[in-house]
Amino acid sequence: MAEGRGNRQHPHNLRGVLQLAVEAGSASDGPAPPEPMTQERLEFLRGALAEVCKGQMDEVEQMKRCLEVLCRDECREGDEEEEEEDEREEAMEVLSELCENLDNARDLMKLGGLDLCMSRCLCHSKAGIRWRAAQLVGTCAQNMPEVQFYLLNQGALQTLLKLTDHDANSTVRVKALYAVSCLVREQDVGLRDFLSHDGFSVLMRGMQSESEKLRTKSAFLLLNLLTSHPENKDTVLSMGMVQQLVSVLRSPHSSVHEHVLGALCCLVEDSPRGVSDCRDPSLGLEEMLNQRVQDLKGREESLEELEFCERLRVACFQGQPPEDSGMDR
Repeated sequence: MAEGRGNRQHPHNLRGVLQLAVEAGSASDGPAPPEPMTQERLEFLRGALAEVCKGQMDEVEQMKRCLEVLCRDECREGDEEEEEEDEREEAMEVLSELCENLDNARDLMKLGGLDLCMSRCLCHSKAGIRWRAAQLVGTCAQNMPEVQFYLLNQGALQTLLKLTDHDANSTVRVKALYAVSCLVREQDVGLRDFLSHDGFSVLMRGMQSESEKLRTKSAFLLLNLLTSHPENKDTVLSMGMVQQLVSVLRSPHSSVHEHVLGALCCLVEDSPRGVSDCRDPSLGLEEMLNQRVQDLKGREESLEELEFCERLRVACFQGQPPEDSGMDR
């Protein structure tokens, strides 16, 4: 059996390296010491690892070529201008795809690509460049504290919040909010920056947008931040957030309502003020919740929204004083 394994051919790529490693590990599990690696296997391993490293270098070169495209002066006209815009958009898409790899995201930062993205692409006159730039920032920042800190120090969050709030293109606004979420979720420094730039007001306005995607993503981020950072509840309540959320619930039913109801549940938990705001007769929230519970019963796809409705109804309208929200039932 050992001889058969020694003569086995492995594909000359990363998969072959992994197969070889697994077999070597399996051989070492037995009582007998592992056999010395043959010269043939050693040469294969060196070659395969060299190919892996070469592939990584090739990706760095691809990123450099993309940055060259983005650095060109915009001096063409007519059809040439349109062609140049297409090239820039394609370069942004290639960078986003490459930066799904965390090592590439770090390399792009070191190459100055994120600086270029913030200084030229996020403020570009073409919406297609702006939203792809926001997408790239979010891709690089996701799960990468080193990149997050760098972007925050460069003022990226303020720029992204402005795009979320004011850009005329709905896709730009949605992608900018995605990048914002990558900088503030599970990132205390980012959250402090978010608060200093009145980020909750941006989310409030996002939930009133005509864009369904922006409404949904704004409500989802609000729910996430209230869940992970309940200490900000009073700040949000002082903005009149309960009234704004209830007004969103009066819009035609959509996926955003589940996140809005979840956020309301967070705001009333252990919060007399939150309960009091929800009990305001002018909101008509109790009647709305009663009707919503009836509408959602028996709908398999709406179980979580139904649970939020029932929790909110118990917390606010079933006899509990504000000091006992009833959320721990």
